[in-house]
Amino acid sequence: MKPVVLLAVLLIVLGVISFAYQGITYTTHKKVVDIGPFQAEKTEHKTIPLPPLLGGIALVGGIVLLVARKDAA
Repeated sequence: MKPVVLLAVLLIVLGVISFAYQGITYTTHKKVVDIGPFQAEKTEHKTIPLPPLLGGIALVGGIVLLVARKDAA
């Protein structure tokens, strides 16, 4: 597979995934208290938002690369 086609397919897949999930969620554990045998942890859920514009740009960019590649061939 040509590198341009691979990049185009990758951009299309990333654009679709960005529309589907709209963010990356992860969990952090933070130690709040540590006194001898007594320990307390705090769990935080954080999300890195992915704007729909980013997904749209990736999707359109991948489609444009595929169409431009087919016209050049």
